[in-house]
Amino acid sequence: MEKFVLIIHSLAALAIIGLILLQQGKGAAAGASFGAGASQTVFGSEGSGNFFTRATWIIATVFFCTSFGLAIIAKNHSKVATQGLVVPAAVQQQEVPSASDVPASEIPAAAPASTDAAAQPEDKKE
Repeated sequence: MEKFVLIIHSLAALAIIGLILLQQGKGAAAGASFGAGASQTVFGSEGSGNFFTRATWIIATVFFCTSFGLAIIAKNHSKVATQGLVVPAAVQQQEVPSASDVPASEIPAAAPASTDAAAQPEDKKE
């Protein structure tokens, strides 16, 4: 079912792209007054605008419905996937070991650096 809806969705997307590219802009009506309107008589006296507009609305509605259907299918798949998953209600915190529980290091601690030179301000300016 999901593949069928996905195929219809893809075809509707391609059809919308094609219909939009086939439509003429608003400035195309100005060419009809100079004799270019004879090419639009296949679609009737109103031209192709009404036909392409209706077709675009219909296929856009199909695209919207398939988008909504795919969202519902994805939601149902996620419910099925999480039904077997057990999530604990609360995660217990592990106790932090105290200083007495930590073993002593075998490496001797380094002597602190002498800060005598840094502690004495240099007041002598010559």
